[in-house]
Amino acid sequence: LQTRLQAGQGCGNTLSCLLTVYRNESVSGFFKGMSFPLASVAVYSSVVFGVFSNTQRLLGQLRHGDAAHPPALADMLLASTLAGLVSVGIGTPVDLVKIRLQMQTQPYAAAGTRAKSTAPGFSVYRGPVHCFRTVLQKEGLTGIYRGAGAMLLRDVPGYCLYFIPYTLLCDWSAPQGGMSPAPSAVWLAGGAAGAISWAVATPMDVVKSRIQADGVYLNKYRGTLDCILQSYQSEGFKVFFRGITVNTVRGFPVSSATFLGYELSLKAMKRGQSETSP
Repeated sequence: LQTRLQAGQGCGNTLSCLLTVYRNESVSGFFKGMSFPLASVAVYSSVVFGVFSNTQRLLGQLRHGDAAHPPALADMLLASTLAGLVSVGIGTPVDLVKIRLQMQTQPYAAAGTRAKSTAPGFSVYRGPVHCFRTVLQKEGLTGIYRGAGAMLLRDVPGYCLYFIPYTLLCDWSAPQGGMSPAPSAVWLAGGAAGAISWAVATPMDVVKSRIQADGVYLNKYRGTLDCILQSYQSEGFKVFFRGITVNTVRGFPVSSATFLGYELSLKAMKRGQSETSP
């Protein structure tokens, strides 16, 4: 729904988009393009969380001589920024394949644009591997990383407003004496952080989705700034908040589960290390 709302045609609002997708493509339409993200989400999340936590530990070691020292706000900001930068390198190709697969059956309706020879409404790609290989062959590495600039502008502030609110909320809810917060507090803090992050990131998410979907049939946008200007001129300021409801509603449960799984995994690994150490 998010991609169709942001880059598709004929989706006036979330409910209208949901009904349109179901009517035209049945239940399977809601899961188009998800195999590639599902196959890579474990690697993606582990790398991003690893960069964030290890950067904080490194800064604590360098500044205070103790890797476990509580991070300052500046340390969290730098660690979040690095996590956002790394996420672009991993996530851009994944998002591109997902969006191309989701948008390849959408009609185009734009005056003065150069359409490709493939007729809209018919599948261009047979699956994620074929999509990746086709884009790489026809557009090169720059095609695979199409929309990376917009994703950078989305993920760097997005991850700052993902990890920092989560850390502050966990610190606020943690009991006295340096104990870890309860699982319910972790779940709530993670969900709130996810909703905040996605709400702020939605404008650049719209731009990224439009740039990456642009290559299926049209060559409309020349870059991030051109996409911003064209979108604003044709649809006004409200266009940058398309899909914000889906993003924030989805962001809460996904992020709460992600952070809870992360914290419980860390506890389990620490417990296992303490049991095996002499």
